[in-house]
Amino acid sequence: MRSQRWSVDDLVEALDAPGEPEVAASVAVVDASPSGLDPLRLRAAVDRLALLPCVVVAAPGAAWSEELAELTDAACADDGELADITAATEATPLAAMALALHLRAAVRRSTVDGLVEESALYSALQAGPEHRAWRSATPARRHDEVGSARVRVERAGSELRVTLCRPGVRNALDVRMRDELLAALAIAEADPELGVVLRGEGPCFCAGGDLDEFGTAPDPATAHLIRLRRSIGAVLHRLAARTTVELHGGCAGSGVELAAFAGRVVAHPDTTLTLPELGLGLVPGAGGTVSIPRRVGRHRTAWLALTRRPITAGIARSWGLVDEITLF
Repeated sequence: MRSQRWSVDDLVEALDAPGEPEVAASVAVVDASPSGLDPLRLRAAVDRLALLPCVVVAAPGAAWSEELAELTDAACADDGELADITAATEATPLAAMALALHLRAAVRRSTVDGLVEESALYSALQAGPEHRAWRSATPARRHDEVGSARVRVERAGSELRVTLCRPGVRNALDVRMRDELLAALAIAEADPELGVVLRGEGPCFCAGGDLDEFGTAPDPATAHLIRLRRSIGAVLHRLAARTTVELHGGCAGSGVELAAFAGRVVAHPDTTLTLPELGLGLVPGAGGTVSIPRRVGRHRTAWLALTRRPITAGIARSWGLVDEITLF
Protein backbone atom coordinates (compact mmCIF):
# COMPACT_ATOMS: atom_id res chain seq x y z
CA MET A 1 0.00 0.00 0.00
CA ARG A 2 1.62 3.24 -1.19
CA SER A 3 1.33 6.53 0.67
CA GLN A 4 1.76 9.66 -1.44
CA ARG A 5 1.68 13.38 -0.76
CA TRP A 6 -0.36 15.63 -3.04
CA SER A 7 -1.57 19.17 -3.36
CA VAL A 8 -5.22 19.44 -4.35
CA ASP A 9 -4.20 20.88 -7.72
CA ASP A 10 -1.83 17.96 -8.39
CA LEU A 11 -4.43 15.44 -7.27
CA VAL A 12 -7.03 16.89 -9.61
CA GLU A 13 -4.53 16.86 -12.46
CA ALA A 14 -3.76 13.20 -11.77
CA LEU A 15 -7.45 12.38 -11.78
CA ASP A 16 -7.77 14.18 -15.14
CA ALA A 17 -5.11 11.99 -16.75
CA PRO A 18 -6.15 9.12 -19.06
CA GLY A 19 -5.93 5.55 -17.82
CA GLU A 20 -5.87 4.51 -14.18
CA PRO A 21 -4.87 7.47 -12.00
CA GLU A 22 -1.65 7.15 -10.04
CA VAL A 23 -3.62 7.63 -6.83
CA ALA A 24 -5.45 4.30 -7.23
CA ALA A 25 -4.87 1.69 -4.50
CA SER A 26 -2.98 4.10 -2.27
CA VAL A 27 -3.30 6.37 0.72
CA ALA A 28 -3.26 9.84 -0.80
CA VAL A 29 -2.26 12.53 1.67
CA VAL A 30 -3.38 15.97 0.57
CA ASP A 31 -1.20 18.65 2.17
CA ALA A 32 -2.23 21.84 0.38
CA SER A 33 -5.52 23.51 -0.40
CA PRO A 34 -6.54 24.46 -3.93
CA SER A 35 -5.80 27.79 -5.51
CA GLY A 36 -8.68 28.95 -7.72
CA LEU A 37 -9.72 25.44 -8.76
CA ASP A 38 -12.25 25.43 -11.59
CA PRO A 39 -15.60 24.07 -10.30
CA LEU A 40 -16.09 21.86 -13.36
CA ARG A 41 -12.65 20.28 -12.92
CA LEU A 42 -13.41 19.72 -9.24
CA ARG A 43 -16.72 18.05 -10.10
CA ALA A 44 -15.04 15.78 -12.63
CA ALA A 45 -12.38 14.82 -10.08
CA VAL A 46 -15.00 14.01 -7.44
CA ASP A 47 -16.89 11.87 -9.96
CA ARG A 48 -13.66 10.01 -10.83
CA LEU A 49 -12.95 9.39 -7.15
CA ALA A 50 -16.44 7.92 -6.70
CA LEU A 51 -15.22 4.76 -8.47
CA LEU A 52 -11.56 4.84 -7.47
CA PRO A 53 -10.37 2.50 -4.69
CA CYS A 54 -8.08 4.58 -2.50
CA VAL A 55 -8.16 6.48 0.79
CA VAL A 56 -7.69 10.24 0.53
CA VAL A 57 -6.67 12.01 3.73
CA ALA A 58 -6.23 15.69 4.52
CA ALA A 59 -2.80 16.06 6.10
CA PRO A 60 -2.26 17.69 9.49
CA GLY A 61 -2.32 21.44 9.06
CA ALA A 62 -4.02 21.44 5.65
CA ALA A 63 -6.42 24.38 5.53
CA TRP A 64 -9.95 22.99 5.46
CA SER A 65 -12.16 24.12 2.60
CA GLU A 66 -15.20 22.90 0.68
CA GLU A 67 -12.93 21.73 -2.13
CA LEU A 68 -10.72 19.78 0.26
CA ALA A 69 -13.79 18.23 1.89
CA GLU A 70 -15.11 17.09 -1.49
CA LEU A 71 -11.84 15.37 -2.38
CA THR A 72 -10.93 13.72 0.94
CA ASP A 73 -12.32 10.90 3.05
CA ALA A 74 -10.96 12.00 6.43
CA ALA A 75 -8.82 14.68 8.05
CA CYS A 76 -5.90 14.24 10.44
CA ALA A 77 -5.10 16.55 13.33
CA ASP A 78 -1.57 15.18 13.81
CA ASP A 79 0.97 12.72 12.46
CA GLY A 80 -0.18 10.03 14.88
CA GLU A 81 -3.66 9.98 13.39
CA LEU A 82 -2.19 9.84 9.89
CA ALA A 83 0.03 6.94 10.92
CA ASP A 84 -2.98 5.07 12.32
CA ILE A 85 -4.99 5.54 9.13
CA THR A 86 -2.06 4.48 6.96
CA ALA A 87 -1.39 1.40 9.11
CA ALA A 88 -5.06 0.37 9.10
CA THR A 89 -5.25 0.74 5.32
CA GLU A 90 -2.06 -1.27 4.88
CA ALA A 91 -3.39 -4.04 7.17
CA THR A 92 -6.86 -4.32 5.61
CA PRO A 93 -6.77 -2.47 2.27
CA LEU A 94 -9.92 -4.08 0.88
CA ALA A 95 -12.04 -3.05 3.85
CA ALA A 96 -10.48 0.42 4.14
CA MET A 97 -10.91 1.32 0.46
CA ALA A 98 -14.40 -0.19 0.35
CA LEU A 99 -15.36 1.94 3.35
CA ALA A 100 -14.02 5.10 1.70
CA LEU A 101 -15.88 4.38 -1.52
CA HIS A 102 -19.09 3.63 0.35
CA LEU A 103 -18.99 6.76 2.51
CA ARG A 104 -18.30 9.10 -0.42
CA ALA A 105 -21.92 8.68 -1.48
CA ALA A 106 -23.41 8.52 2.03
CA VAL A 107 -25.11 11.91 1.90
CA ARG A 108 -26.89 11.09 -1.35
CA ARG A 109 -28.59 7.94 -0.05
CA SER A 110 -31.82 7.62 1.88
CA THR A 111 -31.66 5.71 5.15
CA VAL A 112 -33.22 2.64 3.55
CA ASP A 113 -30.88 2.75 0.54
CA GLY A 114 -27.93 3.16 2.87
CA LEU A 115 -28.89 0.14 4.95
CA VAL A 116 -29.26 -2.04 1.86
CA GLU A 117 -25.91 -0.97 0.41
CA GLU A 118 -24.08 -1.26 3.73
CA SER A 119 -25.41 -4.78 4.24
CA ALA A 120 -24.36 -5.86 0.75
CA LEU A 121 -20.86 -4.47 1.28
CA TYR A 122 -20.57 -6.01 4.74
CA SER A 123 -21.65 -9.40 3.35
CA ALA A 124 -19.10 -9.22 0.54
CA LEU A 125 -16.31 -8.44 3.01
CA GLN A 126 -17.40 -11.30 5.26
CA ALA A 127 -16.52 -13.62 2.40
CA GLY A 128 -13.23 -11.83 1.70
CA PRO A 129 -9.69 -12.81 2.64
CA GLU A 130 -9.21 -10.14 5.32
CA HIS A 131 -12.17 -11.25 7.43
CA ARG A 132 -11.37 -14.93 6.86
CA ALA A 133 -7.83 -14.30 8.09
CA TRP A 134 -9.16 -12.60 11.23
CA ARG A 135 -11.57 -15.45 11.93
CA SER A 136 -8.83 -18.02 11.44
CA ALA A 137 -6.60 -16.18 13.93
CA THR A 138 -9.47 -15.62 16.40
CA PRO A 139 -11.16 -18.91 17.32
CA ALA A 140 -14.74 -18.59 18.52
CA ARG A 141 -15.45 -19.30 22.17
CA ARG A 142 -18.52 -20.88 23.76
CA HIS A 143 -20.73 -19.15 26.35
CA ASP A 144 -22.86 -21.05 28.88
CA GLU A 145 -25.98 -18.89 28.78
CA VAL A 146 -28.72 -21.39 28.01
CA GLY A 147 -32.15 -19.97 28.82
CA SER A 148 -30.96 -16.56 29.97
CA ALA A 149 -32.88 -13.56 28.61
CA ARG A 150 -30.90 -11.03 26.61
CA VAL A 151 -33.36 -8.13 26.93
CA ARG A 152 -35.53 -6.93 29.81
CA VAL A 153 -38.67 -4.94 28.99
CA GLU A 154 -40.56 -2.78 31.50
CA ARG A 155 -43.43 -0.39 30.92
CA ALA A 156 -43.85 2.68 33.10
CA GLY A 157 -46.82 4.76 31.97
CA SER A 158 -46.06 6.01 28.48
CA GLU A 159 -42.43 4.88 28.61
CA LEU A 160 -41.08 1.53 27.43
CA ARG A 161 -37.78 0.77 29.15
CA VAL A 162 -35.68 -1.71 27.22
CA THR A 163 -32.49 -2.97 28.87
CA LEU A 164 -29.78 -5.09 27.28
CA CYS A 165 -28.97 -7.64 29.98
CA ARG A 166 -25.98 -9.69 28.98
CA PRO A 167 -23.48 -7.94 31.26
CA GLY A 168 -21.05 -10.87 31.52
CA VAL A 169 -20.02 -10.25 27.90
CA ARG A 170 -20.55 -6.47 27.98
CA ASN A 171 -23.94 -6.81 26.26
CA ALA A 172 -22.41 -8.22 23.08
CA LEU A 173 -25.15 -8.29 20.47
CA ASP A 174 -25.85 -11.84 19.32
CA VAL A 175 -28.72 -13.29 17.29
CA ARG A 176 -30.83 -13.95 20.36
CA MET A 177 -30.38 -10.42 21.66
CA ARG A 178 -31.19 -9.04 18.21
CA ASP A 179 -34.44 -11.00 18.06
CA GLU A 180 -35.43 -10.13 21.63
CA LEU A 181 -34.65 -6.46 21.02
CA LEU A 182 -36.73 -6.44 17.84
CA ALA A 183 -39.63 -8.03 19.76
CA ALA A 184 -39.37 -5.32 22.42
CA LEU A 185 -39.27 -2.51 19.86
CA ALA A 186 -42.30 -4.02 18.11
CA ILE A 187 -44.32 -3.10 21.21
CA ALA A 188 -43.47 0.56 20.65
CA GLU A 189 -44.15 0.30 16.93
CA ALA A 190 -47.61 -1.01 17.72
CA ASP A 191 -48.34 1.83 20.19
CA PRO A 192 -47.53 5.31 18.85
CA GLU A 193 -48.04 6.80 22.33
CA LEU A 194 -45.05 4.95 23.77
CA GLY A 195 -41.62 6.50 24.15
CA VAL A 196 -38.61 4.19 24.27
CA VAL A 197 -35.59 4.33 26.58
CA LEU A 198 -32.84 1.89 25.57
CA ARG A 199 -30.05 1.19 28.04
CA GLY A 200 -27.54 -1.49 28.98
CA GLU A 201 -26.91 -3.38 32.21
CA GLY A 202 -23.42 -3.85 33.60
CA PRO A 203 -20.12 -2.17 32.70
CA CYS A 204 -21.24 -0.67 29.37
CA PHE A 205 -24.22 -0.10 27.11
CA CYS A 206 -23.00 -2.46 24.38
CA ALA A 207 -19.53 -3.57 23.29
CA GLY A 208 -20.70 -4.39 19.77
CA GLY A 209 -21.57 -7.57 17.93
CA ASP A 210 -20.80 -10.95 19.48
CA LEU A 211 -17.50 -11.81 17.79
CA ASP A 212 -18.04 -15.51 18.44
CA GLU A 213 -20.95 -15.48 15.98
CA PHE A 214 -19.04 -13.74 13.21
CA GLY A 215 -18.62 -15.98 10.19
CA THR A 216 -21.31 -18.46 11.25
CA ALA A 217 -23.94 -17.48 8.67
CA PRO A 218 -24.56 -20.16 6.01
CA ASP A 219 -23.35 -17.85 3.21
CA PRO A 220 -22.94 -14.10 2.61
CA ALA A 221 -25.99 -13.78 0.35
CA THR A 222 -28.29 -15.35 2.94
CA ALA A 223 -26.71 -13.24 5.68
CA HIS A 224 -27.41 -10.09 3.63
CA LEU A 225 -31.12 -10.90 3.30
CA ILE A 226 -31.45 -11.86 6.97
CA ARG A 227 -29.70 -8.66 8.01
CA LEU A 228 -32.24 -6.60 6.07
CA ARG A 229 -35.26 -8.54 7.33
CA ARG A 230 -34.06 -8.29 10.94
CA SER A 231 -32.62 -4.77 10.92
CA ILE A 232 -32.62 -3.11 14.34
CA GLY A 233 -31.31 0.06 12.72
CA ALA A 234 -34.33 0.30 10.42
CA VAL A 235 -36.71 -0.04 13.38
CA LEU A 236 -34.83 2.53 15.47
CA HIS A 237 -34.92 4.88 12.48
CA ARG A 238 -38.71 4.57 12.38
CA LEU A 239 -38.93 5.13 16.14
CA ALA A 240 -36.24 7.83 16.30
CA ALA A 241 -38.51 10.72 17.27
CA ARG A 242 -39.56 8.94 20.46
CA THR A 243 -36.41 6.99 21.33
CA THR A 244 -33.68 7.86 23.83
CA VAL A 245 -30.53 5.77 24.17
CA GLU A 246 -28.46 5.95 27.35
CA LEU A 247 -24.76 5.20 26.85
CA HIS A 248 -22.16 4.35 29.47
CA GLY A 249 -18.80 2.66 29.58
CA GLY A 250 -16.90 1.44 26.54
CA CYS A 251 -19.34 1.40 23.64
CA ALA A 252 -18.12 -0.13 20.40
CA GLY A 253 -19.36 -1.12 16.96
CA SER A 254 -23.10 -1.74 16.95
CA GLY A 255 -23.28 -0.19 20.43
CA VAL A 256 -22.45 3.14 18.75
CA GLU A 257 -24.10 2.57 15.38
CA LEU A 258 -27.56 1.66 16.70
CA ALA A 259 -27.53 4.43 19.30
CA ALA A 260 -26.89 7.01 16.57
CA PHE A 261 -30.28 6.25 15.00
CA ALA A 262 -32.10 7.49 18.11
CA GLY A 263 -33.58 10.95 18.24
CA ARG A 264 -31.83 11.56 21.56
CA VAL A 265 -28.55 10.06 22.77
CA VAL A 266 -27.41 10.76 26.32
CA ALA A 267 -24.08 9.58 27.70
CA HIS A 268 -22.58 9.11 31.13
CA PRO A 269 -19.29 11.02 31.50
CA ASP A 270 -17.38 7.70 31.53
CA THR A 271 -18.58 6.79 28.04
CA THR A 272 -16.13 6.10 25.22
CA LEU A 273 -17.12 5.30 21.64
CA THR A 274 -15.18 3.42 18.98
CA LEU A 275 -15.63 1.66 15.65
CA PRO A 276 -13.28 -1.36 15.56
CA GLU A 277 -14.64 -3.25 12.54
CA LEU A 278 -11.76 -2.52 10.16
CA GLY A 279 -9.53 -4.67 12.33
CA LEU A 280 -11.80 -7.59 11.49
CA GLY A 281 -11.59 -6.91 7.76
CA LEU A 282 -15.09 -5.41 7.81
CA VAL A 283 -16.91 -2.09 7.79
CA PRO A 284 -19.57 -1.02 10.32
CA GLY A 285 -22.48 -3.35 9.65
CA ALA A 286 -25.25 -2.43 12.10
CA GLY A 287 -26.23 0.69 10.18
CA GLY A 288 -23.32 2.87 11.26
CA THR A 289 -22.44 4.06 7.75
CA VAL A 290 -25.97 5.49 7.70
CA SER A 291 -26.64 6.65 11.25
CA ILE A 292 -23.26 8.11 12.15
CA PRO A 293 -22.69 10.27 9.02
CA ARG A 294 -26.12 11.81 9.58
CA ARG A 295 -24.91 12.99 12.96
CA VAL A 296 -21.23 13.81 12.41
CA GLY A 297 -20.65 13.75 8.64
CA ARG A 298 -18.78 11.26 6.49
CA HIS A 299 -15.29 12.55 7.29
CA ARG A 300 -15.58 12.01 11.04
CA THR A 301 -17.27 8.66 10.44
CA ALA A 302 -14.34 7.61 8.27
CA TRP A 303 -11.89 8.93 10.90
CA LEU A 304 -13.53 6.81 13.60
CA ALA A 305 -13.44 3.67 11.45
CA LEU A 306 -9.99 4.18 9.93
CA THR A 307 -8.15 5.17 13.12
CA ARG A 308 -10.19 2.85 15.37
CA ARG A 309 -9.44 5.36 18.13
CA PRO A 310 -11.99 5.75 20.94
CA ILE A 311 -13.44 9.18 21.58
CA THR A 312 -14.71 10.50 24.89
CA ALA A 313 -18.24 11.53 25.70
CA GLY A 314 -17.11 15.15 25.54
CA ILE A 315 -15.75 14.83 22.01
CA ALA A 316 -18.85 12.88 20.95
CA ARG A 317 -21.00 15.70 22.36
CA SER A 318 -19.03 18.37 20.50
CA TRP A 319 -19.39 16.41 17.25
CA GLY A 320 -23.11 15.74 17.69
CA LEU A 321 -22.84 11.98 18.13
CA VAL A 322 -24.13 12.50 21.68
CA ASP A 323 -26.82 15.04 22.54
CA GLU A 324 -26.28 15.32 26.30
CA ILE A 325 -23.82 14.22 28.96
CA THR A 326 -25.40 13.41 32.30
CA LEU A 327 -25.22 11.15 35.35
CA PHE A 328 -27.82 8.41 35.48
